[in-house]
Parts: sequence; C-alpha cells; structure tokens
Amino acid sequence: MMLQPPVQAPVPAQAPAQPQAHAQPQAPQPPVQQQPVPPHPQQAYAGAGGYVSPIPVRPTHLGHALLSEWTKIRSLRSTIWTLGVMLLLSVGIGLLAALAAGSDRELDPVLGLGFVGVLLGSLCVITLGVLSISSEYGTGMVRTTLTACPSRSRMLTAKAIVFFTLALVITTIATGLVALLDSAMLNGPAPTADQWLRATVGAGLYVALLGLLALSVGTLLRHSAGAISTMMGVVLLPMLLALFLQGESLKDVQQALIEYSVPSALATLYDIPFLSTGPTGWTPVWILAGVTAVTLGGAYAAVLQRDV
Repeated sequence: MMLQPPVQAPVPAQAPAQPQAHAQPQAPQPPVQQQPVPPHPQQAYAGAGGYVSPIPVRPTHLGHALLSEWTKIRSLRSTIWTLGVMLLLSVGIGLLAALAAGSDRELDPVLGLGFVGVLLGSLCVITLGVLSISSEYGTGMVRTTLTACPSRSRMLTAKAIVFFTLALVITTIATGLVALLDSAMLNGPAPTADQWLRATVGAGLYVALLGLLALSVGTLLRHSAGAISTMMGVVLLPMLLALFLQGESLKDVQQALIEYSVPSALATLYDIPFLSTGPTGWTPVWILAGVTAVTLGGAYAAVLQRDV
C-alpha cells in the first residue's frame, strides 16, 4: 500500500493589477496658527498641582465694597436706633418749639427755631459715625472685612461714602420737614431762597460732615468710647470753656471759642449766630469740610501703615 501526497487546494487566480492613476500634486497649505488661550483667572493660585477652581471669578471694584458697606450699615440695629432718635429729636423738638412760640408774635428768622433740635440730633449722627468703624475693631470683624476687601483704602472709601450719603439724606429730610412746619405755623417775614438752602441742605451737610469727622476719629482711635468722648468734647467743650474764661486778658480767646464752636457755627446757618462777629453764611460748612478732609487724610495714612 503506497502513501499518496496530500491534495492541496487550488489557488485562485489573481486579477491583473489595475494601473494606478498618478496622484495630483497638492499645493502646500500655510500652517494653522493657534490662538493663544488666555490664562484662567485663578491660574496664578493653582499651585504645584495645577488645580483650577470651576467657580467663576470676577475682579472686584469699589462698587462691590459700596454694596457690602450698605448691607452692613442698614442691617445694624445701632443704625436704626441712632437715626430714629435723631429724627425724633430734630422733628419733635422743632415741632414743640413752633407750638410753644405760636403764631401770635412775629419771629425773624422764621426758620431759626429748628436749630435746637438739629444740634441735639447731630449728637446721634456723631455716635453712628464712630460706631460704623470702631465697632468692627472692637469685635474683630475688621479682619473679615479686610479679608474680603484687601484694599484698605477702598474699604475706608466705601465706608465714608455710604455713611456720608446716608447721614446727608436723612438729616436733610429732617431739616426740610422742620423748615416746612416752621414756615407754616409761625408768623414772620418769608425766608429767602438762601435762608431755605442753609436751613435745610446747609444744616444737613454740616451734620453729615460732623458724622464723617467722627468716622475719621473712630478710624484713628479704633475705640468706640474714646472716639465718642473725643467728638463730644469737640462739639461741647469750646462753648463750656468760653463760659469759664472770664477776664479782660482772655476776652479774645473767649470770643474765638464761641465764634468757631459747633453750636455757634450751626446757629449761623439759621441766621441766629451767638455773636455778631465771626463766620457768616456758608463759611461754617467750608471750615468744617477742611477740618474733616485733613482728619480723613490722617485716617487713610493710619489704615495703610499700621496693622489691624
């Protein structure tokens, strides 16, 4: 028996190769320039791991600080109490004075009776001005404020703008209401336009500047009781000293203390100055504005240079 070789499968015939068409040469294309991708706002804080937070980041500005300070000052109970008592004193005492004077006798100037209530109400604005900055130092809240707003000058600017605007609006409303009541209930010559402005806008501006001066003193001292005591001394001490400075040699000093004291300056805006000499018209407002600007500049320097 003979072995037969294995039968191999037939190999299919291959089709003849088709001739390939010659490729057309393509024109060279210019390299595509990739636009540089701007870095993520938090890339600088990504660290070695390169992690970038998905939370969007917006650059802060003065508007954010103003909104923050407005939220704080309107949510504090001290703001409601101090401004509420200021309105009560200014309008209440002005109304009681008008009722006591009556319309039987003639008064000149008619708007002068609003002076006492505005003077007492200014003490409340001074207190609020001090507390708007010194309370944060007392409780340590200023650290949180400076963490959220590292720019100290921006923080102080926002506080000054918000407080000054609030004090100016509220005080002007109170003085305007008292002026309207006095002109309607009292008998006397009609006030001129300048008298109206000084008894309403001028008095409101003067009281608001006093509050801004108190805020500057509170920034410098960083202590509520000390700053309030200092401002009460600024308002009341010159007049009290003038009462005890008797003698011919001290007459000039006594006269200067009376002329440039806060009560006399505020009375000048109502055309009832304590002395016939001294500042007149709008001059007391400009004097206080200069003093406040200097003190506020010192507050900026202190905030920028010292530690919290």
